[in-house]
Amino acid sequence: MKTTKQQKRTNLTRFLMKSMLVMVSTALIVYFMPQGDEFGYKYELDRPWNYGLLIANTKFPILKNDSTIRLEQENTKRAFQPYYNYDKRVRDRMIDRLYNTASEDWKGQNAVMYVHHIGVLLDTIYQHGVISLDDYTRLNEEEHHKFIRIVNDNVATPVPLSSLFTPRSAYNYIMTQDSDKYSRLVLQEYNINELIQQNLTYDAVKSNAELEEDLQGISSYNGFVQAGQKIVDRGETVTEEVYDILHSYEKEYERRNTVDTQIPFRTIGEAIFVFVIFLVLTFYLTLFRADYFENVRNVTLLFALPVVMCIISSLMVSHRILNVFMLPCCLVPIVIRVFMDSRTAFMFHCGMVLIISLMLNNDYEFVLVQLIAGMVAIQTLRELSQRSQIVRTAFIIFLVYVVFYTGYSFYHENGINMDNWIYICFTVNCVMLLFTYPLLWMLEKVFGFTSDVTLVELSNVHNPLLQRMTEVAPGTFQHSMQVANLCAEVANKIDAKAQLVRTGALYHDIGKMERPVFFTENQNGISPHKHLTPLKSAEVIIAHVKNGVILADKNHIPDSIKRFITTHHGKGKAKYFYINYKNEHPDEEVDEAAFTYPGPNPSTKEEAILMMCDATEAASRSLPEYTEDSINQLVDKIIDGQVAEGFFNECSITFKDISVAKAVLKEKLKTIYHTRISYPELNNEESTQ
Repeated sequence: MKTTKQQKRTNLTRFLMKSMLVMVSTALIVYFMPQGDEFGYKYELDRPWNYGLLIANTKFPILKNDSTIRLEQENTKRAFQPYYNYDKRVRDRMIDRLYNTASEDWKGQNAVMYVHHIGVLLDTIYQHGVISLDDYTRLNEEEHHKFIRIVNDNVATPVPLSSLFTPRSAYNYIMTQDSDKYSRLVLQEYNINELIQQNLTYDAVKSNAELEEDLQGISSYNGFVQAGQKIVDRGETVTEEVYDILHSYEKEYERRNTVDTQIPFRTIGEAIFVFVIFLVLTFYLTLFRADYFENVRNVTLLFALPVVMCIISSLMVSHRILNVFMLPCCLVPIVIRVFMDSRTAFMFHCGMVLIISLMLNNDYEFVLVQLIAGMVAIQTLRELSQRSQIVRTAFIIFLVYVVFYTGYSFYHENGINMDNWIYICFTVNCVMLLFTYPLLWMLEKVFGFTSDVTLVELSNVHNPLLQRMTEVAPGTFQHSMQVANLCAEVANKIDAKAQLVRTGALYHDIGKMERPVFFTENQNGISPHKHLTPLKSAEVIIAHVKNGVILADKNHIPDSIKRFITTHHGKGKAKYFYINYKNEHPDEEVDEAAFTYPGPNPSTKEEAILMMCDATEAASRSLPEYTEDSINQLVDKIIDGQVAEGFFNECSITFKDISVAKAVLKEKLKTIYHTRISYPELNNEESTQ
């Protein structure tokens, strides 16, 4: 019952930890994501579009630019016909004055004829309309109005400006009509100026009101763009039409993201998107790499790297600092690959790239480029053992960028039609990848990881600690070297970390340097154990594990290597002295703890490999003869015994792996000890002949 409760408590703790990781990661990324009215695209008229295919994600109107609106306003003003009120009383009054004056003052035989002639012309003039000279001049100078509307009895009739009279043009009209018959000198006697008055009056109120209505009626839109419609693609020139559409799209984007009363759908959508991605990554770890959850450092690094990279991307987009293509996204899968495994590196790289693409308005071009570059980075750094590999990887990634992008351009644009900025981005990206090496060193110090480069440096026999071993305990050093080679061979066969187990094997017995003569490989025929009791001898032998850990701490050996020191004997016994003690005290109950190593038992495949190789190599030195059968029996006996005692119950090694390991050890030990087949002997009869 207690065990069940502990298991439930453990499961609850793990669930809370996973939930906290997902929630905190999501909250951090969403908090730093570009907010407000940032459009995220830069564009110029008559310049190429430097981004990928842009598709409208919503319906929006196309706004007319200011010059177009001003032109339409000018055209509206030019076409506008102002209102003039027609006063028919002026015509009647002036005709009456003509005849009244004629009956009183004008005498002579021609008076009737001239009066009639003037009356007919006055009627014609007033029928067309008489406008003030100032109005006529103004309308002509503005060149806007070719027509006016004359309002007569509430009916507005368009009339050409050219058909109207001013007082001066009306006077000249009368004086010049039928001049052969009607003398100008005679007409001057009739005071015609007094008979001509303005009968068209400008209606400012009505004209201004209608003009304002017409101007307001000018639409600020020039059609609509439907959701899903293509706007522009990479390399296409931003024409005036495309510029208006982009400007309209930007305004619509700002409007949708700055309305105070609007529900924050964008933020909610971002949170759901990021949450789902981290949830998928958490499920992946739960199903395939649950061991990472056992180590807080592992999950912290796994979630911290994508979060930090996404935050940097957000700041670059929000503040328009450089271009996101300059961001070395491949750094994340490289680090995860070096410290963990390829599949996990690719999964987290995919999640990170998808999140960043959301900040770039779902730029699938960015997704394609970064996913391919990430795959290449993971494959080229399968095992990082030299600094030069970082430079080589950065160069290969740069080539992949260039080749892929060139192919992408051919596919979408039927040729290369882009500015050099994209290649500059790729160059900066790959140069920044060179900082991977110092970053790995920093992460090793902060999180306690061990990279292959560090393992290679530690496995150098000129390392001070190993150099000291060659002087103080040469036999132990030779044993460690032999075990390291065996471990590497086995690890390569069962897909384990060969460099890790090889380095661990070199350091697993460093504790023997404290009292080297008590260990068989360092003795010259004289054993100090002859003067010790089995209990004391067991204490000295077992102490080499504790002493090894102390030495490792003093020399700043990584925890991953110290694990090999504590687990290479597991919780096994110092059997030689344990059996001697039991034989000497047959009736006494033995305290088994005094003869048992502190452990723990191996928890990884690599630790299990070292336990098998260490025990087998040490035992092989005591074989009376090295034959194929003796070596096979020795390997089977030792490893089967370790399996039977449950030393491998806590690690992920399989029976198939153990079988392969046994086969490798048998083959290598035969090669080391140069086993030969036994030559047949002649029987007595043949020998006497």
